[in-house]
Amino acid sequence: MNSTISKILSYVVLIVALIFFIVPFGILLINAFKSNSEIISSPFALPTSLSFTQFGLAMEQMKYWTSFKNSAVITFGSLFIILLCSAMTAHYFVRNKTKGNNILFLAMVASMIIPFQSIMIPLVSIYGAKLGWIQSMPHLTLMFMYVGFGSSLAVFIYHGFIKSIPLELEEASYIDGCSRVQSFFKIVMPILLPTSVTIGILHVLWMWNDFLLPLLILQNAGSDNYTLPLAIQVFKGTYSSDYEKYLPAVVMVVIPIMIIYLFAQRFIIQGVTQGSVK
Repeated sequence: MNSTISKILSYVVLIVALIFFIVPFGILLINAFKSNSEIISSPFALPTSLSFTQFGLAMEQMKYWTSFKNSAVITFGSLFIILLCSAMTAHYFVRNKTKGNNILFLAMVASMIIPFQSIMIPLVSIYGAKLGWIQSMPHLTLMFMYVGFGSSLAVFIYHGFIKSIPLELEEASYIDGCSRVQSFFKIVMPILLPTSVTIGILHVLWMWNDFLLPLLILQNAGSDNYTLPLAIQVFKGTYSSDYEKYLPAVVMVVIPIMIIYLFAQRFIIQGVTQGSVK
């Protein structure tokens, strides 16, 4: 009887939580098909018609496909470098337990608590005014910063998982003639796949939706270089906003990342906990 009541309460809590998460997106979705006057007068009412005209106009005005390409290249290019370099770094830290490596690992972990807002002005000053990277290669500069800010968390997660991989697996590959590099890519990396997917999802959600860092780096690079979060700002003015185009644009920015998350979300808990339970 107690277990039945516990299950019922669990389902009630989960349903309430689901409603809190679904309702804001539902309001966004139904308002994406309305005109400005309908949005302002009745934001919670259903749309009178399902016209996709505003979606097409929003795509054209915000240069959706150009911004989509920029976001995809920056996000997945940065992710590839983060995953590769962080896995190799974590593997080196685990397999070479020296005092210096321990200090470097603790320094990387400690760097995660530094607020971005406290270093953003020095970053812009150094890479913009002094080095000129922001003006000459804004996309590469943005990717470089994403790799720097994202690697610490990736190394931390990989480090915990690699400790659970038996060293004997790698030693057996050495006996079979593999070098350390071959052993890493043929033995370690396939085992790290669930963890890599977890790190990938977390970082894609962060980089795809990030606004502040792209604003600092790309704001003077021209609209053809904007990422999607920057591109949708074309519908927001100082004193008014074009909601009938802004809301469809928000939906088009959110949908791709939601699809990726829905297909890959089962790996998140698996990847985070697998290293701790083995």
